[in-house]
Amino acid sequence: MKYACSIVIRAFNEEGYIGHLINGIHQQSEKDIQIVLVDSGSNDRTVDIAADLGAEIVNIQPNDFTFGRSLNLGISKANAELVVIASAHVYPVYPDWIQKMLGPFSNPEIALVYGRQRGAQTSKFSEQQIFNHWYGETSHTSQNHPFCNNANAAIRKSLWQQHPYDENLPGLEDLEWAKWALEKKYKIVYLADAEIIHVHHESWHGILNRYLREGMAFKQIYPQEKFSYLEFIHLFLKNSFSDMVEANKQRVLFREFWKILKFRWLQFHGTYLGFKQSGPLNWQLKQSFYYPRNSSKNHPGKNRVDIEPIDYSGVSR
Repeated sequence: MKYACSIVIRAFNEEGYIGHLINGIHQQSEKDIQIVLVDSGSNDRTVDIAADLGAEIVNIQPNDFTFGRSLNLGISKANAELVVIASAHVYPVYPDWIQKMLGPFSNPEIALVYGRQRGAQTSKFSEQQIFNHWYGETSHTSQNHPFCNNANAAIRKSLWQQHPYDENLPGLEDLEWAKWALEKKYKIVYLADAEIIHVHHESWHGILNRYLREGMAFKQIYPQEKFSYLEFIHLFLKNSFSDMVEANKQRVLFREFWKILKFRWLQFHGTYLGFKQSGPLNWQLKQSFYYPRNSSKNHPGKNRVDIEPIDYSGVSR
């Protein structure tokens, strides 16, 4: 069968939202879609739910897992030239999500497209502010920097064959790939209308862990860059203050005050520690980074008026 695109989903214990994502895929205006789920050792119902909804299951052993290796395995099974990449804990807002993501590839100069993300009702306040800052309401048809995010992105398989994802990075494999694409004179597109909900249910330790991983990865990609203790403190204070101003506008400052401070401290402390971390990505680090121990109000964004959102009311979790 000839597919319009393949969707590669990375998953580990995502039974809570994998049904949302795949049901959202089935409600897309584009129907010729191959779904590939790469599972890294789930012990819940993730694989059963995905298989029942028509996904092809690919397994990767936990001790072999990195974000890049998981993606490379999934993309190797993709039958289409255009590959959409999604985290298992996201789901599309509108039924033209895939159509929007594929549209720019009519231009052969486009290597990568990534779409808007916003948090769920349960997302931490500062996480919401990060989504609002990173993923604005204005699309960019030729971005001049490599920022992107593989929770909601699409690439050409033929270019991936030239340059697979870096399997040794503890994170930011998307940034490294986009950096390569720009160096090869390809273009990156950001689409505000290709919107997904990104559900993070991280512990406080998980937040520290995520930014530590990304700090390590950023230092590997840009070894000349530094992140000093003074920069850590400056960014912690600046972003905490910005969040508090916004929380005050929304009349939730009293409720969110300490959570804002804690989130921003863990974010920038983790980044600072990551820049100082050295050594290979061994199994002990993988266990700490990728596998959990014992296993605010959402910013609604600007609703589109040209299309109705997907109705998830009948989808069980």
